[in-house]
Amino acid sequence: MNLDWLKAKQTKFTAYVTIYVAVVLAVLGIANFLANRHNNSFDATANKKYSLSDQTHKIIGNLKSDVKITYFDQTGRFQTARDLLDRYDNLSPKLKVDYVDPDKNPTVATAAGVKAYGNIFVEAMGRKEEAKSVTEEELTGAIIRALKGGQRTVCAVSGSGEHGLEETGRTGYSSLKEVVERNTYKIRSISLLEKPEVPSDCTVLLVGGPRFDYQQPAVDAIKSFVEKGGRALILIDPPVRLGQTEVSENQALAQLLESWGVTANKDLVLDTSGVGTLFGLVVPLVTSYEFHAIVRDMKEVATAFPLTRSLDTKSAGNATVEKLFHTSSNSLATLNLQAAEIKLDPAKDKKGPFTIGVAGTYNTGNEKLQGRFVVTGSSGWAANNILRFNGNRDLLLNMLNWLSSDEDLISIRPKEPEDRRLSLTTAQMRTLFFGCVIFLPLAVVAAGVGVWWRRR
Repeated sequence: MNLDWLKAKQTKFTAYVTIYVAVVLAVLGIANFLANRHNNSFDATANKKYSLSDQTHKIIGNLKSDVKITYFDQTGRFQTARDLLDRYDNLSPKLKVDYVDPDKNPTVATAAGVKAYGNIFVEAMGRKEEAKSVTEEELTGAIIRALKGGQRTVCAVSGSGEHGLEETGRTGYSSLKEVVERNTYKIRSISLLEKPEVPSDCTVLLVGGPRFDYQQPAVDAIKSFVEKGGRALILIDPPVRLGQTEVSENQALAQLLESWGVTANKDLVLDTSGVGTLFGLVVPLVTSYEFHAIVRDMKEVATAFPLTRSLDTKSAGNATVEKLFHTSSNSLATLNLQAAEIKLDPAKDKKGPFTIGVAGTYNTGNEKLQGRFVVTGSSGWAANNILRFNGNRDLLLNMLNWLSSDEDLISIRPKEPEDRRLSLTTAQMRTLFFGCVIFLPLAVVAAGVGVWWRRR
């Protein structure tokens, strides 16, 4: 009787253990399955170093065709790229990442055109593009180029005092050139003085802050380009005379803009909120955007516009104009453009907010060939000294994307690694040395001697 009871108890215990183990294994299996399907992580870094940008999520998440990324390096160095590439791999089942060791697979590497360790290639839509480095900006740019195909060229007008693409000083456009070329575009300078005609291979015409008047043939070339379906980004500064800075009124160009419904006012907009003084001037900061595709994703992102004029809009002829963004209510517009020192007069100056950026379309009569233009009252916001401020770079690329009919690329893009070095003064270094190298060790020794003295 006791043996039967014991056997029954053992059988019941065995059944319980079996069920318990089965449940634990099932839970672990489900958890592992869900972890593989939904690989999520939390980025606690201040600059979101380990998070992919909105643009990358948007492009990879909306893939309609397969994309293959191949990374060529020594097997022991694959891990250096996995941290980034695995995040891409987890975004879409249509994206595949392969790791190839050129030493173990020399024929594959030779066929792919591998020239060095760390080469990374993207294949999509029968096209192949190379990313110059294992960074999000380079990799996403290569994916975009492979998906889009075709050459997009920005032609920057030169010869009338515009910002130079090769100028590396604070007011040059060398940073603009670098940013544009990293994002599917080519950029080069053209002269409308030698030949008043926009080349046929120009996707977008850039008028980057001319300091001297355009001759009528050059203006006619811009007009003809846009009104025949071309695209133009026009950055026109206020006609100021401040110290050695002198900008002509450029009446012919201003009249062209007015015929498209954009009036460039002869004023200088300044921001009295105090934040703009970080740049040495009362620079207007923009945080209020309209609902146009260019700025739809720019909410809560500030942009800065030094030496800007206000713009008025109205319907005109075949052109339709929309406002993009405006300054804060703390801004003022002064009509005194020739004073050696800017002095605000709240009693006389116009009060904001002011529109300083607009976008327009020109009806050519052909629905598939509409002209597009974007106008801002400043060209300095795209210069080397301020282009990388907050959202300025994103705004520039969004404008180019809209002008080239690549609206699906408009978003907040990968940010460059933030420089977070700690700079200490001589006094701070001295304090750190005496505190860490001398005081703390002596304190530990003194505490030890004190304990020994009490216990002896």
